[in-house]
Amino acid sequence: MKFEDALKTLEDIVEKLESGSLELEESIRLFEQGVKLSLYCQQQLQQAEGKIQRLVKNLNGELELLDLE
Repeated sequence: MKFEDALKTLEDIVEKLESGSLELEESIRLFEQGVKLSLYCQQQLQQAEGKIQRLVKNLNGELELLDLE
């Protein structure tokens, strides 16, 4: 599943839960699905953060790998 799809589904779940019109079992099912999607999204963001790096030249003219903050 793509990050964007998971985030959209999570947003839809939040809207449904906030509406207050769901039965208890459906609310619990959606809540569980939302927790799983939230963890997945957090994991994807952490992986992306680890990949965001850039190459710069240091004073010796050599390329150096630096993490972006």
